[in-house]
Amino acid sequence: MTDFEYLIYFAASLIATFLITVLVSRKLIPFLKSKKMGQKILDIGPRWHKGKEGTPTMGGISFIAAAVAVGIVMAIIFSYKFGFDTVLPFILLYVYAILNGVIGFFDDLTKFRHKRNEGFTAPQKYFLQLLAAAVFLFLLRYFGVVDTMIYIPFADISVDLGIGYYILSLIVLTGFVNSVNLTDGLDGLASSVTFLVMGFFSAAAMSVRDSNVFLYSAICAGATLGFLVYNFYPAKVFMGDTGSLFLGASVSGVAVVMKNPLILIVVGFVYLCEAASVILQVGYFKISGGKRLFKMAPIHHHFEKCGLGEIQIVGLFSLVTIILSAVAYIVEYAI
Repeated sequence: MTDFEYLIYFAASLIATFLITVLVSRKLIPFLKSKKMGQKILDIGPRWHKGKEGTPTMGGISFIAAAVAVGIVMAIIFSYKFGFDTVLPFILLYVYAILNGVIGFFDDLTKFRHKRNEGFTAPQKYFLQLLAAAVFLFLLRYFGVVDTMIYIPFADISVDLGIGYYILSLIVLTGFVNSVNLTDGLDGLASSVTFLVMGFFSAAAMSVRDSNVFLYSAICAGATLGFLVYNFYPAKVFMGDTGSLFLGASVSGVAVVMKNPLILIVVGFVYLCEAASVILQVGYFKISGGKRLFKMAPIHHHFEKCGLGEIQIVGLFSLVTIILSAVAYIVEYAI
C-alpha cells in the first residue's frame, strides 16, 4: 500500500470506531444505570472519590463492540484484496484482546454479584491472563508470526533468546495487561494514555509497512477516543475491568506482533510507573513495618494527595507519553 492508502485506512478505521463507540455508549450508559451496574468505591481510596460511587461501569463493552465491528469489516476488505494469510496476525490480536475482555467482564460481574469492589482473587485473575497469553503466543508461533528473536530498542540489535523469549513475552503480556488495569483509576487516564500509545504504534507500523498492527492500532485509537467523550472528567461511565483488560492486551499484543515488545518500556512508561508504584509501596510497607513510600498507590493517587486535580494528572501523564512516544518514533522509525 502507498502512504496515501495507509492514511485513508487510518482515517476510516479511527473515525468509524470513534463514531460507533460514541453511539453505543450513548445507549449503553442508561442501560447500565437501569441495571444498577454502578462502581463500588473502596473506603481506603481517596475520600473525594466517594462521590463517584454509583457511576456506571463495564462501559468498555461499547468500545469493544465498536472495535470488533470495524475489525470484521477491515478483515474482510484486506482478505479480499491481499488474501486471508495477510490478516491472520490482525485476527490473532483480536482473539487475545477479547479473551482478556471476557476475563474482565466476568470479573466485573463477580463484583456486582457479591456487591463489592473486588471480583476474582489476584491468583485467579493472573492465572486466566497467563492462560490467554500462552494461547496467544502459541498461535503466533504456530502460524509463524513470531520467532524467538528479541529486538533491543535504541541499540539496534536482536538477540535469540530461545525458550527465554516465551518467558519474557509472557511477562510483558500479562504485566502490561495489569499495568493498564492499574492506570484506570482516574477519569480519562487509561483512555488518554492508551489513545496516545496506539497512535504511536499506528505511526510506527506505517513506517515498517505492518498493516496488521497499523489497522489494529488505528481501531483502538478510535475506540479510546470515542470512549473519552463519556469517560473524561467528570466521567459519566467507567470502562471497568472489561475495558481495561481488553486495552492492556491490545497494547502488549501489538508490541509482540510487531516484534518490539521492549519498546513498551519507553512508550508505556506511564503504565510501568503505575505498576511499579504498587509493587514498591507493598514491598516497602512490609519491609519497613508499616511505613509508606508514597502517600497512596497507584502513583496517580499519590499526585492527587499532593494536591493535583484529575485533569492536571491526566494532562501530565499524557504529556509524558507524548514526549516518550515522539522520542521512540524518531530514534527507532524516523531515522
